[in-house]
Amino acid sequence: MNKTDIYQLRRNTLAKQIFNKTGGGIAVIATAPELRRNRDSEFPYRHDSDFFYLTGFEEPGSTLVMNIIANGKGFELESHLFCRPKDLEREIWDGIRLGPEAAPKALGIEFAHSNQDLDQKLGELLADQTAVFVRLAESAEADRRIRHWMKQVRGQARSGINPPTEFHDVEALIHEMRLFKDAHEIDIMRRAAAISARAHIRAMQACKPGMREYQLEAELLHEFRNSGSQSVAYNSIVAGGANSCILHYRAGSTELRSGELCLIDAGCELDGYASDITRTFPVNGKFTGPQRALYNITLAAQEAAIAATKSGNTFMQPHDAALKVLTQGLLDEKLLKLAEVGSLENAIETGAYRRFYMHRTSHWLGMDVHDVGSYRESINSNQDEKPWRILKSGMVITIEPGLYVRPADDIDEAFWNIGIRIEDDAVINDSGCELISRGAPVKVDEIEALMKNS
Repeated sequence: MNKTDIYQLRRNTLAKQIFNKTGGGIAVIATAPELRRNRDSEFPYRHDSDFFYLTGFEEPGSTLVMNIIANGKGFELESHLFCRPKDLEREIWDGIRLGPEAAPKALGIEFAHSNQDLDQKLGELLADQTAVFVRLAESAEADRRIRHWMKQVRGQARSGINPPTEFHDVEALIHEMRLFKDAHEIDIMRRAAAISARAHIRAMQACKPGMREYQLEAELLHEFRNSGSQSVAYNSIVAGGANSCILHYRAGSTELRSGELCLIDAGCELDGYASDITRTFPVNGKFTGPQRALYNITLAAQEAAIAATKSGNTFMQPHDAALKVLTQGLLDEKLLKLAEVGSLENAIETGAYRRFYMHRTSHWLGMDVHDVGSYRESINSNQDEKPWRILKSGMVITIEPGLYVRPADDIDEAFWNIGIRIEDDAVINDSGCELISRGAPVKVDEIEALMKNS
């Protein structure tokens, strides 16, 4: 199956869901706008994930309109792409545009138009439709355009044309599709994870006391781009010493010091898909006793979560497995006092562990680093909350337990400013899960050996 076939299949799958829900209608999905960085330049452009998922098209100024038309045999799908017209002068400055003339063949789209004709054409396509599928409450500008299109249709009432009467959230349908990755997507994600793993190795090998956090970030970025990825998947975290206890710290100018840890949470984006890896290592290449103890607790927690990451388990079971190991480790190292918390079970139930572990163990991963899809089942339930999502083959999650110890009077000073997180990317399959990011070492002895030999 070639790429255009993949995107056609996705559009047809979405169209079938719309047809089954409303008997036909119109779906409108626009890509992301360009964003100005300062007076005379823009941020590097990144397409909207939903739009790209359905088209494979990366140019700004584009909109996909899907017309699902009922017929005697079911439905017929007409896909319309609105994109920037060819413009020699702008192409000299900004790069070649595909243009509406070439778009149908290149993208497998039935019809293509200039984006300058979007407002007029939408007024025609919405005429006598019952249902419209859009991103509800997406933005003020999107709402304004919908009102404009509806006004155009209502203006034709004397000609016997009726406006749509139903509006539905198209994101709910697309995001459920995106939650399950096909073979094409998993192949890209494997390659993205391999690139990111090499970048983490490069950073470990380059790390020396006296370096700055931003210098290690530069090593990551070099490997990402040199290996063919288009961008970072998110802002890289390179955190030395006390900064490792700040969950969303950005790589700064802090000096990396001997005897301290460095936590790197970084991943590249390849062909629209994210990777997400975290590794923690000693700046001087040798873990101290307290660092080693907490690191091995965190690694054991990750292994427990990995064992629970399989089809049939709930999304929360890996977290619960990791949490039990982490909390027991905190008791063993007397960071939590048994006399104060009472028992392992009570420490978990009361949330006493949250002082040292304050985030969940997993999130969805895909086109977005915190990817789309509900974490709870959509089935009806008499419970106060819907049950957690059942893991199934084709889903991709991260597994990232951590421990973060900040200075405090009741904490042994030897543990102060130790922040540890270990994160890998896992593809759920029928036999358990496949860790696609383990190209970067995780065991203490492996990390020390790698850094010693660099």
